[in-house]
Amino acid sequence: MDIKKKFNSQLKNLENYLALVEVNASSYQKSTLGVLKLLVTEQKTPGVYVTLNKPFDIMQRLLQQNKIDENLIIFIDGITKVSENTKVKNCLFVGSPEKLSDISVAMDQAIKALPTKEKFVFFDSINTLQIFNKAGTVVRFVYFLASKIREWKVKGIILLIKKSPDDNLATELMQFCDAKIDFGGA
Repeated sequence: MDIKKKFNSQLKNLENYLALVEVNASSYQKSTLGVLKLLVTEQKTPGVYVTLNKPFDIMQRLLQQNKIDENLIIFIDGITKVSENTKVKNCLFVGSPEKLSDISVAMDQAIKALPTKEKFVFFDSINTLQIFNKAGTVVRFVYFLASKIREWKVKGIILLIKKSPDDNLATELMQFCDAKIDFGGA
């Protein structure tokens, strides 16, 4: 399946949007890199990548291996434990997916640090938030995130890894999104 074609067909008439991207666990990395390649490499759009699954250094290496310019991305790493005065170019460390307030503040700082009008926020992934937070808290956070993405007038991608057909999280989250893109097994 062509990620670019599917992505563009779902979002073709939207300048700024909030898209729920659903993937199978087996296609998670391929889909994530495919969307980032489209946004960063092809569209030359700078953005913020919130990573709750893979540490910043691993994501940076993956982007380099796939020829995606990591200099156009500010990372928010919610998984790596660092000392308080650790400073890394293009990355803000929040330490844990439980720290929703810290993630929110970091996203706001990162978006404001990007000098261009056109930008994106890629949130990877909602599933990880569910491990560390109650379901109601996650839905409220996505509502807050959707409001901020609209306020910032940016492209928003929320990644959701499919679990089971009876998992209704995608249905709950769709009320806040403009489109749902199902990459399935990509």
